[in-house]
Amino acid sequence: MSTVADRAGSRRRRSGSRSNPLRSNRDFFLLWTGAGLSLLGSRVGSVAYPLLVLWHTGSPAAAGLVGFAAQLPQLVVQLPAGAFVDRWDRRRVMIACDLGRCLLVGSVAVAVLFGRVWVAHLMVVAFLEVSLTVFYRLAERAAVRNLVSADDLPTAMSANEARSRAATLLGQPGGSFLFTATRSAPFVFTALAHLGSLITLLMIRTPLQQPREPARRNIRREIAQGIAWVNRQPFLRAVMVLVAVTNVFFQGLSLALLVIIHDQDGPPWVVGLTLGVAGIGGALGALNATWWTRRFSLPAVLLGGLAAWAVLMPLVAVVRNPVLLGLTFAGMSYVGGLFNVTGGVYQVQITPDALQARVNSVLTLIGSGTNSLGMLAGGFLLDRAGVTDTALGIGAGMVLLLFGSLLSSTVRRGDRSVRERI
Repeated sequence: MSTVADRAGSRRRRSGSRSNPLRSNRDFFLLWTGAGLSLLGSRVGSVAYPLLVLWHTGSPAAAGLVGFAAQLPQLVVQLPAGAFVDRWDRRRVMIACDLGRCLLVGSVAVAVLFGRVWVAHLMVVAFLEVSLTVFYRLAERAAVRNLVSADDLPTAMSANEARSRAATLLGQPGGSFLFTATRSAPFVFTALAHLGSLITLLMIRTPLQQPREPARRNIRREIAQGIAWVNRQPFLRAVMVLVAVTNVFFQGLSLALLVIIHDQDGPPWVVGLTLGVAGIGGALGALNATWWTRRFSLPAVLLGGLAAWAVLMPLVAVVRNPVLLGLTFAGMSYVGGLFNVTGGVYQVQITPDALQARVNSVLTLIGSGTNSLGMLAGGFLLDRAGVTDTALGIGAGMVLLLFGSLLSSTVRRGDRSVRERI
């Protein structure tokens, strides 16, 4: 069954207008812009939460608890969210998520304004806000293929990843600067960003999914269908296990960065400056993804990126200059941006439309479900062992993971059905 976007793409090909196929795609631009505003708000909030806790309590463990609550939805919400998003109208899901997040983040802004900051309140809000974000991102990611042609999908996914990295580049430094100005400002900004996303969603005209056949629904069966499909993809499954382990490492390293700046009595904006440099690396990785995948197979890109991480991660144990830290994280983020584009295109292309959200939820569960444990463990390790020993342990773990990947025939061979290329 062809989508509206496929037919539109065919008309553009016949007319020869292929210089910039997404420029005139109104609804994709609205979705891209609205999701960008939402991401920008989330990035501002993501740095504001740990800054608020760490500067309010001085405890890495308390910051780890809030981070644990923020990451927990990746573990407990993903699978049911995928089934419900494939069942419900994607546009309505995204609208409801924006409304809910606006109210939740607004409650934090009010609490900070009145000087009533409680770790328990922040944990509850962080958990609920990220739970809604899980629903939103599953719906938005699945909707893209219904707004662009099949030929334009890699470009659209690359634009989405570049948007995500740009949101990180702007949001994390912006969040720290807003926090320096006044501690409620980043939360007010985040609430307004979700409101802007809501407005763009209301303007989209094209359906964000293909027509669904009426059928009796069984949530367990629907979740099982997504799991079974992923289980039949050995290369994809192996890659996501690698991503899961590295994401745990990155949770500890990200918290270590905050502790380094805090222990040096640096102002909060230094955190944002360092993360901003890192964000540039991620954006460049996303923008250059097509260059890499045209020249190297997916397994080669994967193994090369893991090798780069094995070199860069241990440097956090010894580097203390904020600019050099930013460059170190920029290198790691470059690889992350490259991975997200190549993996995202591969997953969207091989997954049936009716399974998009469920499959994505399973993959996100595998890849990010343990993030909450990484944040929790990272906070307590930093409290007990300090930054140097924690970062060295993470670096050693990354080296072992690289050697394990090199020994895996599944990772080395890749998926021959797609000729190992995007």
